[in-house]
Amino acid sequence: MAPEIDPNINPIIWTAIEQKRLLRFHYKNRERIVEPHDYGIHRGLIKLLGYQVAGSSSQKLPNWRWAEQDLIFDLELLDRTFPGGRPTKSGKHQRWDKLFIRVKPPDKHQK
Repeated sequence: MAPEIDPNINPIIWTAIEQKRLLRFHYKNRERIVEPHDYGIHRGLIKLLGYQVAGSSSQKLPNWRWAEQDLIFDLELLDRTFPGGRPTKSGKHQRWDKLFIRVKPPDKHQK
């Protein structure tokens, strides 16, 4: 059986990806501010793959971070935007069981 999509989170994440807006949320009792890039089912769990630009982290920022939807709390859509998809070190995208939405690449016509 497929995991349920949390109706309280899904529209906010979806909107953030469509509008290329940053998200602020708490994950495992730590605040994260991320550029949301991919949202879908990965290894059987609904997850967000984001590029964390601020907040608390055990790793150097900015950096790619996973967040399981069930562990995201206090989700907030910020007004600040970002250009769009970023290249990864490997040049490859993650393999998803089911990808709901992926941020579009930066607009080449944007100034």
